[in-house]
Formats: sequence, C-alpha cells, structure tokens
Amino acid sequence: MQREAYFDNAKLLFIFLVVFGHLIQPLKGNLVSADVLYQWIYIFHIPGFVLISGFFASGARDHSHLSKLLKRLLIPFVIFQVFYTISYTLAGNGDWYIGFYEPQWSLWFLVSLFSWHILLIWFKKLPPLAGIAIAFCVGLLIGVIPFIGHGLSLSRTFVFFPFFLMGYWLSKGQLFQLQYAKYKIMAVSILVTSFVISYFYPMIPSELLFGSYSYQAIELQSIGILSRFGLYALALLMVFSVLALVPQRRFTFTHLGQYTLYVYLLHGIIIQATRQAELFQLNESLDIIALACVAGAIVWLLTSNWVMTVTQPLVEWKTTRLQQWIEDRKQKDSIYQNKSYKNG
Repeated sequence: MQREAYFDNAKLLFIFLVVFGHLIQPLKGNLVSADVLYQWIYIFHIPGFVLISGFFASGARDHSHLSKLLKRLLIPFVIFQVFYTISYTLAGNGDWYIGFYEPQWSLWFLVSLFSWHILLIWFKKLPPLAGIAIAFCVGLLIGVIPFIGHGLSLSRTFVFFPFFLMGYWLSKGQLFQLQYAKYKIMAVSILVTSFVISYFYPMIPSELLFGSYSYQAIELQSIGILSRFGLYALALLMVFSVLALVPQRRFTFTHLGQYTLYVYLLHGIIIQATRQAELFQLNESLDIIALACVAGAIVWLLTSNWVMTVTQPLVEWKTTRLQQWIEDRKQKDSIYQNKSYKNG
C-alpha cells in the first residue's frame, strides 16, 4: 500500500522544527527575531508532533503490541540514555545517577510515547470528548504537584497526552477537511497573528512551553493553570492551522517523513557537538535562514541510507538494512566477476 504523502509531509515538517528549535535554543537572547521565532515554534511543534503520533496509535493491549513498544521505544531509550549520560558525565556536565532516571535532553519523548500508548488502553474506553476533556484537566492540574518534573518524564507525559489522545480519535477525513481553501485562509491568519503577538509579547516562559516543570518551580503558582489553559488553546489553533497548510502532494523528499525516529534520536549528537564547539552565532536576521538550512541538512543527513544502515541496530534493534547492503554487495561482486570472466 502506498503511504499517504500528507502524513509523511507533516511528520517531516514537525521533525524539522524540532531540530531547528534545538539549534536556536542556545542562541536565544542574541537576537530579538530569534527569540520570537523560538517562542512561536515551541508553542505548537511538540503538540503537533505528539498529535500525529497519536493518529497512528492502534490502542492495542495484547502482549505482542506491548512487546513491540518495548522494542521500538524503551530499548532505544536505554541505549541512548546510557550514551548521553556517560558523555555528559565525562564532560563534567552531569551526574550518572541523576542523569539515568531523568531522560536526557530529547529522550523524554520515548518515555512519554510509551506511557501515552499505555494510557490509551484505558482512555479509549471513554467517549472521545469526555476522555479528551479529562486529559486536558489532568494536564492543567498536574502542574500543581510541586515535585512533578523531569523525573521519568512524568510532567510532560501528562501535559502533552491530550494532544496524543486527540490525534488518536481524529480521522483522516477530518484532517483532510482542513485542506479546504477557507480553512487555509484562516490558518494563515492564525499563524501570522500568533507570530505578531509573539513579536510584541515574547514573554512565555520557556519552562511553561516545555511542560516539564510544576507551576511552583517556574513561579506561576497563582496563574499557572490559567497560563497553561491559554497555551493549550493557542497550541491547538496553531497545530490545526499548520496541518491545514501541509500539502497532500508527494515531493522528492516526502519519503524522509518515514524516518523521523532516526532524526529524533540522532540529531542530539550533532546539536550537542555544535553547542560544545560554539559553531553558530546569530548576528542578524539572515543568520536564522542559514540556521534553517543547517537544520534541513541535518534532517537529510540523518535520513540518508548509509546513516540509517549503520544506526538501525541501535534505533530499531534490527539489521535488515545491513543485511540488504551485504546482499547487494554480493550481487554486484558476482556480476563484476561474471563480466570479468567473459571479457577474459
């Protein structure tokens, strides 16, 4: 069956924004336009990525499905968690014990994604609207717990779960209805307006955007629930606006959207290396365009055949690409030997 180009385009767009956002993050404060763009992206890009992930969730509860989740999500998490923890410890930037139970950097997504699949087993038994409403209420109230935070990605799991559940209940027909011209016009208006607002009010705390802190930790005890409620509303508007503008046609790069897990797991190695070396600086707005090109190049590199062939045992816990490469090499060698024999 041919894959739907729309979903691969959407996944590719959101993973590009993840990489781009991580490139911008250490450079915030150097340029106003970078601060604005960073806030604007972070309002919707993770909720959008989570929603698309929920769309493809099956909600199965049998042992084979749980076994696949363990293999696809938790084994890569452990491998990369150990790698990042050791790297940070040797560099003097972390502690082995603390780093191990707190997902390093972007690895929180694997822990949360596994947890969302488990939560879905129970939430799918509820009527869609009731379940989504409860999930949003939990996401709002979880920030009241003072000790909630990075540990086991608990905070982010509950904060972003409503988007996962919403994605699960969405149908392809409902998403494709957004492609009507009237919705596209509305989408552009919403995204432009939100960018303008971010330009004049780039004041949303990054910690609130991350969803990984309690209200007390970011000193929003009195308005935390109200702030997250407003952020939820804005994120929903922006996510569906972006989805309305995602093209349904297939491009030469569309197939890269199949391999977003490779980008998500591997791009941290490149990003952290550039941060340590302080390779990038933002001196003017045009530098942001150059940074976007770098983000695109990273996505392309990490979805290239040779990178995926080498890293598939770590990412997918299998060696089918390597086996295929060896088989292809044998066939080419055999053809070459036959030609040499005939010519000889």
